[in-house]
Amino acid sequence: MSRTVVRLTVDHLADLPGPCRSCLFWELDPVRRARVSGDAALAEKEAWLSEVLREWGSCGRVVLVDDQVVGYVVYAPAAYVPGAGAFPTAPVSPDAVLLTTAYVADEHADGGLGRMLVQAMARDLIERGGIRAVEAFGTTAPALGSCLVAAGFLGSVGFKTHRPHPLTPRMRMDLRSALTWRDEVEAAVERLLGVVRPHPKPTPERSHRSLDAPRRRRVSGDGVRQVRQRVS
Repeated sequence: MSRTVVRLTVDHLADLPGPCRSCLFWELDPVRRARVSGDAALAEKEAWLSEVLREWGSCGRVVLVDDQVVGYVVYAPAAYVPGAGAFPTAPVSPDAVLLTTAYVADEHADGGLGRMLVQAMARDLIERGGIRAVEAFGTTAPALGSCLVAAGFLGSVGFKTHRPHPLTPRMRMDLRSALTWRDEVEAAVERLLGVVRPHPKPTPERSHRSLDAPRRRRVSGDGVRQVRQRVS
């Protein structure tokens, strides 16, 4: 079974599992959202994604299992996410990007795919530069629906509570910490390889010289003249 994480594009929308394919919870404010339904919702979703990709760049990742889309994350600056303004823990910090959606199909849950998606998102934002953190409105009540990411999941992948709330805490992951963690892991691997790597053995020539070579004597000036007299 192959697992691959790739960038989210408009072509992926029709294949996204779950209710988020045409959901406009994040993309529109409540008033405009109430006026859109049916096929118009999917068209609005495509227009939103196209705009963000064109103006800001990559804003999501999808995970493929045997070439089938089974999960995805969507993230963008708060300016592109008017639906975020309705939360009691809003607004999003000005130095952060908002993670709006993280979804994995039920049949692939508990397989580490959600963590893979979050790591891919963090890697993208770190390499892009100029972004300090990712924030998300978590939920402690699954009954609120799938538009919010479970706070327990966010906590398990590196987010910390930034502004508490009994139902919808705003949580934050510092990208500098994520980068430091990655560097520490790489350094630990290098140290481990250094411990288990065998030390080079001395060559036979070096070993022979170090054990059998005679020690040099320091000869004074008088000794040098006496040797010259005997030779002459």
